[in-house]
Amino acid sequence: MRYAIPLGVFVILVALLAIGLRLDPRYVPSPLIDKPLPAFELPDLADEQTIVTAADVTGKPRLFNVWASWCVACRVEHPLLIELAKSGTTSIVGLNYKDARDDALAWLERFGDPYERSVFDQAGSLGLDLGVYGVPETFVVDTHGVIRYKQVGPITTEALDSVIMPLLERLASEK
Repeated sequence: MRYAIPLGVFVILVALLAIGLRLDPRYVPSPLIDKPLPAFELPDLADEQTIVTAADVTGKPRLFNVWASWCVACRVEHPLLIELAKSGTTSIVGLNYKDARDDALAWLERFGDPYERSVFDQAGSLGLDLGVYGVPETFVVDTHGVIRYKQVGPITTEALDSVIMPLLERLASEK
């Protein structure tokens, strides 16, 4: 009987560990899923006189990609974004996060610009409102500007083919 309590605690700990090992460590739930993009008014990266708002991201399903010139992982996903933009299957709005404008523009000039437009978030205020943990992060936004999915880390071909594109196609058919 005196071993029953330690044995019970051990069994519970093993069960919790087994459950934890089955979870995907890359999955970070977002409280913003099924909620509208946060309201914002920020300058366009290419034209600081132009103000971009959440309303500018509505109208059709699209990707809202958080990136920065200093981000190594952004460079990894960038060729996939270029390919996606060239295919014309969806539009991509960029959120340049905590970056220097000149560095960001030079980066796009060097590697290509897949974005319909890029919002310049030098202070990181919109990134904070979106719950950005680090870049890159990508949100699938529906026609009404509601966030339907969040990809933490670089977009991969697998994520694009199995989750993102089917979701965008479903959202486009719901118009």
